[in-house]
Amino acid sequence: MKTLLTNATVVTMDPELGELSGGQVLVEDDLILAVGHDLPSEGAEVVDCRGGILIPGLVNAHMHTWQTALRGVAANWTLLEYFGHVHRGLATLFTPDDIYIATRMGALNQLNCGTTTLGDWCHNNPTPEHTDAAVRGLKESGIRALFFHGSPKPDPKPGQPHFSEIPHPRSEVERLLKGELGDPDARVTLGMAILGPHYSTLDVSLQDFALAKEFGLVASMHQGGGKAVSPGGWDVLEEQGLLGPDINIVHGQSLDDGQLARFCEQGVTFSIAPENEMTQGHGFPITGHVRRHGGVVSLGVDLESVISGDMFTVARMALGMQRSLDNDASRREQGSIPDTSTIRTREALAWITRDGARALGLETRIGSLTPGKQADIVLLDSGLLNMQPVSDPISTVVMQASLANVDSVMVAGEFHKRNGRLLADVADGISQLDASGRRIYVELQSRQQEESSQ
Repeated sequence: MKTLLTNATVVTMDPELGELSGGQVLVEDDLILAVGHDLPSEGAEVVDCRGGILIPGLVNAHMHTWQTALRGVAANWTLLEYFGHVHRGLATLFTPDDIYIATRMGALNQLNCGTTTLGDWCHNNPTPEHTDAAVRGLKESGIRALFFHGSPKPDPKPGQPHFSEIPHPRSEVERLLKGELGDPDARVTLGMAILGPHYSTLDVSLQDFALAKEFGLVASMHQGGGKAVSPGGWDVLEEQGLLGPDINIVHGQSLDDGQLARFCEQGVTFSIAPENEMTQGHGFPITGHVRRHGGVVSLGVDLESVISGDMFTVARMALGMQRSLDNDASRREQGSIPDTSTIRTREALAWITRDGARALGLETRIGSLTPGKQADIVLLDSGLLNMQPVSDPISTVVMQASLANVDSVMVAGEFHKRNGRLLADVADGISQLDASGRRIYVELQSRQQEESSQ
């Protein structure tokens, strides 16, 4: 099956192909066959893009999709409040059905917003049934995803060890690789959401890093937000040669500049959630520090329980915040703002396309409109008032685009949104999501009232 997308400004994010005015993209089955002009249309469905802008599907490198049913509940909470109310409270009330509903609807919302690849960091899976429900939700949505298998963070019951003392379950990794996530070329594949030295003992970190390397999986971990469980743990991991491009650090505010320089040199990637980090109290995003050391910057929504799931907003937040920090530094050090912007919009778009793909270990498959890569493509309606006139397509995409402009979304050559509408029927899912979120919140309040009366 062939599809010819025509009459578009094509922003390829491929350094050799650049941007094409009045360009075309030819798709065959799940792959991009060609990008250019006057491409053959024989045997292809021809889609007139009406002068819109074609971009690679966006990459949301870090999101806890299981929290979709909790939208807005944590909007006024600091990180410490979030740990208490969510991980030690609301999360403990999720059934496998709740995980399935939230994950499926959260993934569909990402498609609706133009995200075609999701780093789904699932750390509310106390049973294999919870894990399987999350994987099922991702697969049914049609999104491309790296499913980061994690572990829950409740308060331990009497006689139980703290979560920081529990190694990642080898049996679950083996089970998933032998079953639902065994195909490395599938649309949904496996990664590991481990605790890392900030949130686990050193022995646990060493075991988890080794387990990820044994199975060739990307290992992602939060870094920062409170006191480290294993101060000096990163030094030991470095000494044992466990760092590399398969290690992904989320947030990272507590790393010093020397560590950042060494980590970037070794290919460690960083997933930054600028809006949520500033909202909850992590600190200023480390975007500029990673850039200065030549590292890989990817971006994520992180928590829809706090902010919107729109990656255009995330990119603008990251760009605006780092420009602000750079401008302030220049004023203090030089007495004036820089002669020109310190970061170009092209780089910000790379953070949510090509570099996001690198962070998830998917750069050979997605991230740019390059022949031979997967046909993950988004058509933006740039004829709408908020994007006109288009003087620079990349700047227009980064600085003006929103959900309103996401006209069509294709994953692996298959449309999931066309003419501004998701092709999936979401009415029942929205009702289920609403019911799930309300039940969980009411149950928590009831439990808290019961405990306070005892």
